[in-house]
Amino acid sequence: MSLPVAVVAGLHTAARTAAVDRLLADVPGSVVLHHDLATAAAGTVVRTVRDRDGLLSAGETPLVNDCACCALREDLVPELRRLADAGTTRLAIVELWDSVEPRAMAEVIASGGLTVTSVITAVDPALVLPCLGNGDDLAEAGLAAAATDQRTVADTFARQLEYAPVLAVADSPEADDEDRELLAQLHPTARRIPIGADARSPEPLARAALAGFDVEAAAAAQHPACARLPQEADGHGVSTLVWSRRRPFHPERLYAALEDLTCAAARSRGRFWLADKPDTLLHWDAAGGALCVESAGPWLAALPDAAWETVPPVRRAAAAVDWHPEHGDRRTHLVFTSPALDRDGLTRLLESCLLTDAEYAAGRDSWRKLPPAFDTLLEV
Repeated sequence: MSLPVAVVAGLHTAARTAAVDRLLADVPGSVVLHHDLATAAAGTVVRTVRDRDGLLSAGETPLVNDCACCALREDLVPELRRLADAGTTRLAIVELWDSVEPRAMAEVIASGGLTVTSVITAVDPALVLPCLGNGDDLAEAGLAAAATDQRTVADTFARQLEYAPVLAVADSPEADDEDRELLAQLHPTARRIPIGADARSPEPLARAALAGFDVEAAAAAQHPACARLPQEADGHGVSTLVWSRRRPFHPERLYAALEDLTCAAARSRGRFWLADKPDTLLHWDAAGGALCVESAGPWLAALPDAAWETVPPVRRAAAAVDWHPEHGDRRTHLVFTSPALDRDGLTRLLESCLLTDAEYAAGRDSWRKLPPAFDTLLEV
């Protein structure tokens, strides 16, 4: 279908509303579709459709499997198809409720045969650090999308921020240079468009909303093997440390250091490999003082040649750029971003977790016999 769809996400409700209102004002014939999941406790999700002049329609959709987000998925595409069939809408703006993540909804929309032209996350710079430091469960904050929702405020915000190629940045009087620098270092490749009173020209956000978006490429770019992570940076009291090594971690020493490493930065992410699991690519994802470690499948070097055809081209290309004759694509690559980051202390701690020269020289057969300290964390 030819109806362009722009997805606008974000936990910062006021910033998100400002971004949506800007789009409604600047794109004639645009409408915004919003599902309010706050009413889920009553058994329904409230759907509204409005344009720049006000409410066009409102309705309710029942919960699906006791899940408000599932109800959103079931109702979203039919509503967008209805708008497309009417032929009077130039741009459909899908304003996601607070904790709904844009990746899932962009993929739902695309799978429904509609065209996602942009994913925008609205951000208040003054709230970036408080959100990244908030390890509360969404349920505790009244933001859970389902009874089984176990996400935290911090990890939800991080994914909303890092998936979107466009950030609509609110003009926050509480924000200072450190806040803006933190936002820039967390997602340096994003296009940051001001939406506050000091934004002299309103057109850039409208152009970004219609610019085009590749849902498949965006999904591939989230894989830890080829994610576009931040580079080294330092400014206004905020630093980003990029730590990359070919030598694997000793499982016990790394496990013992997890708490200190997790709390060392407001945000850290990347990939790593453990000596006792040399064929498994492990994903590191930390925010709000909590760490998620999970398997992201095998390293390409551990796959038979015939299996490479099943791997997305972007991952094969990323591996080829940094291929090692002995280890292939096996490499730990972690990025830590935070105000007041202790670069030297963090580097020393990371280095202390690697295999020693003697342990490394013993070879992989010896490594596999090391105590499997991460098995409980990985639910092996």
